[in-house]
Amino acid sequence: MPQGEPNAVTLFDPANRSRSERHRRLYAAYELGYTCVDFSAAMLFLVGSVLFFYPSVETVAIWFFVVGSAFFGLKPTIRLVRELHYLRIGDLDDLDAAAKR
Repeated sequence: MPQGEPNAVTLFDPANRSRSERHRRLYAAYELGYTCVDFSAAMLFLVGSVLFFYPSVETVAIWFFVVGSAFFGLKPTIRLVRELHYLRIGDLDDLDAAAKR
């Protein structure tokens, strides 16, 4: 659908999450993944910070920060993939709903 139409799926539109039951399930699944990655990144940074108090495990602390940084980089990636997934299924759900009327 063209961008200007009211039923068009656009990137990062909060209404996308409730367009259909399939969209709601996708939103929940991606949000769960996002939250797990976010929590993991925070824990890696916290543990890495504590490990820096002990010079003997400084290298391990550095790796915790590197992996935590990668997890923080995954967060916007998860959001973008979710939005692209919405775009991919958006028109199909609209057509299915129209066919059932």
